[in-house]
Amino acid sequence: MAMKHIVVDAMGGDHAPDGIVSGVAEASLTLPDTRLTLVGDGERIQEILRAREHADDRVEIHHAGDVIGMDEPPQAALNAKPDASVNVAAKLVAGETGSALVSAGNTGACVLACARHWQLIPGVRRSGFAAVYPTEMRRGEHQDPFSLILDVGATLEATAEDLVAFAIMGSAYARVVSHNEKPRVALLSNGTEPSKGLPEIVEAHALLQQMPSIDFIGNIEGLDIPRGNADVVVCAGFVGNVVIKMLEGVAGTVTDLAKFAYKESLLWRAGLIMLSGGIKRLKAVTDWRQYGGAPLLGFDNLCIKAHGRSTSKPLSNAVRVADKALSADLNGLIIRSIGELRSNASPIPPA
Repeated sequence: MAMKHIVVDAMGGDHAPDGIVSGVAEASLTLPDTRLTLVGDGERIQEILRAREHADDRVEIHHAGDVIGMDEPPQAALNAKPDASVNVAAKLVAGETGSALVSAGNTGACVLACARHWQLIPGVRRSGFAAVYPTEMRRGEHQDPFSLILDVGATLEATAEDLVAFAIMGSAYARVVSHNEKPRVALLSNGTEPSKGLPEIVEAHALLQQMPSIDFIGNIEGLDIPRGNADVVVCAGFVGNVVIKMLEGVAGTVTDLAKFAYKESLLWRAGLIMLSGGIKRLKAVTDWRQYGGAPLLGFDNLCIKAHGRSTSKPLSNAVRVADKALSADLNGLIIRSIGELRSNASPIPPA
């Protein structure tokens, strides 16, 4: 297999560039078949690398003179800063087989930079930004506790055809990254009956039932999400964004309530001591640092969006996720799956 190439936005994220560069240095020691390019302030990156053990022959630096802040409006910032690290990184990846982008920076700017420089896969009309979330259930050969939900913001309003494409792409990603041979795919709706939901959900339900290559289990409701009843949850971006932010707040809320209860009474304090093991397990399973990043799917190149608070370890994990997806030819699997759908009288017309 040809050497893979992962381009990393070294200036994106709350802990950039130190945490990002350190994470890439760490990842380089365990990825002998991968070339890593750090994009950003060349002098600063070089200074950090000198102090970190890394595979010097496979870590490169590409200078970019500008940075997009985490709170900047994406479109205006990209227009004003064409030399921003995330924009330069996306441009480097464009059209290069076996390459991927990793960024912990401004999410909107990252998605928009990819859209400006990359092409959609034939048959995919809208990209889908996925996120992982912890569940009660385990899946795949590695007993992965995380399920996937998409879209969570790239496509706010999705047609039935878009939802079907999200299902195909999400299923492919779960097979590759979680080593889950038969991921259960579901539509998020307000009821489990096939007739429940918006018209596009009802139509997508009927279409997915006709696809033997997808293990479609039907509709699920919001209460089924944390239970892990589905490995891939499909929805439009507006709904998905609301859901994932709510899920991210669960662990913090439980911790805050526990702190409050601990201070309030001796009886509650004793009860919390007895429950401390379970609370620790909850914090561990909801720790976003375990998974590193989540994918932007639908383009001819791969993007893994790391958490904005990523330090070296989660960033290193995000790089490894990108490497795993490249090694398994994730985009090739998606392209073939979409192609098969279109050749079998798919409802998704040629792009």
